[in-house]
Amino acid sequence: MATTLTLYLSANLKSSFLDTKSSFHGTPITTTTRFTPIKSTSPAISMSLTQPSCDFQSFKFQPIKESIVSREMTRRYMTDMVTYADTDVVIVGAGSAGLSCAYELSKNPSVRVAIIEQSVSPGGGAWLGGQLFSAMIVRKPAHRFLDELEIEYDEADNYVVIKHAALFTSTIMSKLLARPNVKLFNAVAAEDLIVKGGRVSGVVTNWALVSMNHDTQSCMDPNVMEAKVVVSSCGHDGPFGATGVKRLKSIGMIDSVPGMKALDMNAAEDAIVRLTREIVPGMIVTGMEVAEIDGAPRMGPTFGAMMISGQKAAHLALKALGQPNAIDGTLSLQPELVLAAAEAGDIVDA
Repeated sequence: MATTLTLYLSANLKSSFLDTKSSFHGTPITTTTRFTPIKSTSPAISMSLTQPSCDFQSFKFQPIKESIVSREMTRRYMTDMVTYADTDVVIVGAGSAGLSCAYELSKNPSVRVAIIEQSVSPGGGAWLGGQLFSAMIVRKPAHRFLDELEIEYDEADNYVVIKHAALFTSTIMSKLLARPNVKLFNAVAAEDLIVKGGRVSGVVTNWALVSMNHDTQSCMDPNVMEAKVVVSSCGHDGPFGATGVKRLKSIGMIDSVPGMKALDMNAAEDAIVRLTREIVPGMIVTGMEVAEIDGAPRMGPTFGAMMISGQKAAHLALKALGQPNAIDGTLSLQPELVLAAAEAGDIVDA
């Protein structure tokens, strides 16, 4: 029997709160064939030999002073730093789970979301499938999230295949970052946590290149970003992985980080979604970092659990903020959202 989280749409909820075609509130998929993006109805642009040719040799841009470019970049970035110095949610790690979490959160325009990503290039491991191959495998029913994003895929019985993983990552980033209540700070490292009275209250930040060179230079103090909720989406263990839960252990807020177990796709994806939770007051753990703290199996090159874990983390954060959410029923969803694979019989707990 499929593991399900059955949620029903609230009658008094304003329809403008969430995107009306959100996969998280269970938009039925009316076709069983390959998803086809909506085609533009605008007339096709055609080239004719009778049209004048473009003279690239004499092409010229509008003039600009170099200082204007510098001021525009600096002013906008510094304004963002001031705006997000005290924010609603900070997501550490812009992999598939972190991006999915931010995307779901950003549907509520009253929630400000800052994403911290140590790499210059966000996306984590979601630019490729397994072993540097291109295709991305997503087990059903997480394909509903792809339908919401309007990402084309090839469909099989129990899974779908995106021809290149970069289609998922580039699409969700372009939709997410266009929203006015989201800011991505890439090339920025979360060096530490802010903890007050036993509650995680933000992150300590620095330029990623500075963080990587503390041993080669004199003291280079960090900056801070306060938040009502921190979502740790740092991935599995590695050079920059699982840093959130490892820091919790080192400061005594959790007892152990046993690390993920050997690969078992069917057990792993169900466990990641089920165990996504607020691990200590003020800090939610999502994605593969969950496996590190709970000793769950690794899943290998399947990505559905990253998407649904991210969505669940978003609704846990909304609950912590006192906003309508799918966890406590203040934002009820319909029809049913299947979170785990078939052959399991438990109801997914928040």
